[in-house]
Amino acid sequence: MTVMSDRWIRRMATEHGMIDPFVETQKRDGVISYGLSSYGYDARVADEFKVFTNVDSAIVDPKAFSPASFVDRKGPVCIIPPNSFALTHTIEYFRIPRDILVICLGKSTYARCGIIVNVTPLEPEWEGQVTIEISNTTPLPAKIHAFEGICQFLFLQGNEPCETSYADKAGKYMRQRGVALPRLG
Repeated sequence: MTVMSDRWIRRMATEHGMIDPFVETQKRDGVISYGLSSYGYDARVADEFKVFTNVDSAIVDPKAFSPASFVDRKGPVCIIPPNSFALTHTIEYFRIPRDILVICLGKSTYARCGIIVNVTPLEPEWEGQVTIEISNTTPLPAKIHAFEGICQFLFLQGNEPCETSYADKAGKYMRQRGVALPRLG
């Protein structure tokens, strides 16, 4: 697998709509950086958040997930309670080519504060806004800044197009917008 460069990412975003909206240079003045980097793309976090709550003593079950496990928040910042978790989504909408697998890594600015970002790989021919999982591993409340960088996507090209893509198998998270909660089957 080859990690794809800024030139390739720019071409795919501008000519083929792989990332929309696309920020062609890295923005960093007074914000957590976002936009095109040497070998990746730093995505921005939206202003919609679902923060885990224990108010109703719900049980987290990925096979029978209850939306009552969350409180919704919208605004320029989100406060994640100590040792808690929130979901949000990227501002950007991604359209992944058939021969590409995308891996996400959290931004070091947040990681150095004990805030961990997790995103499962974006499979070939998946498209949508990416649901982002944010864990506050600290004993203190953590602030997440909307409209700023949250994670970096790395684009890996396979040695040939895959036999079966996410679109081919009609994946359950295809074309999602906003935060997509766990779904079974």
